Amino acid sequence: MSSEAAGEPTLLIVDDDATFRTALGQALGKSGFAVSLAASAEEAAAIARGHVFEYALVDVRMPGQSGIDLVGTLRSMDDGIRIVVFTGYGTIANAVAAIRAGAVDYLTKPVDAARCARSLLGVDPLARGEDEDLPSLERVEWEYLQRVLADCEGNISEAARKLRMHRRSLQRKLSRLPPRS
Repeated sequence: MSSEAAGEPTLLIVDDDATFRTALGQALGKSGFAVSLAASAEEAAAIARGHVFEYALVDVRMPGQSGIDLVGTLRSMDDGIRIVVFTGYGTIANAVAAIRAGAVDYLTKPVDAARCARSLLGVDPLARGEDEDLPSLERVEWEYLQRVLADCEGNISEAARKLRMHRRSLQRKLSRLPPRS
């Protein structure tokens, strides 16, 4: 997916999750961006060598080079590009590293196209009187447990040890439906 219409701001989206990348690209394309998609940092760097992008959305965790390393690469190609980093594995250390590398914002998944667009354009939803759509503590906990379980390849006992909780407590929490927000 790549479209470059006259006057549309150019955007590079880099994420190894094809479904998410495509859906986000389509939504932001409908919002007025000329979108190009890349599945890896290496592919994104190759695309960026041939095009000038005003904006970039970059995932942190991808096979090969990390998104944080890509931020530095894109900045070295064009210092004026506004880069927003997003991840499903948010940590303070990653957020600091991304900002130091040259990102203007750091978002945690799940994230929607509207939030990405506001961040890319530098619009602060709280300054405009809007409430930011923050997930509930229960939702954040549920997503974290799911992520640790996935990192342990579905092994509940190993996940419970990493989380320092009883296996049955983890099973009980995992058996519940995910909180809505």
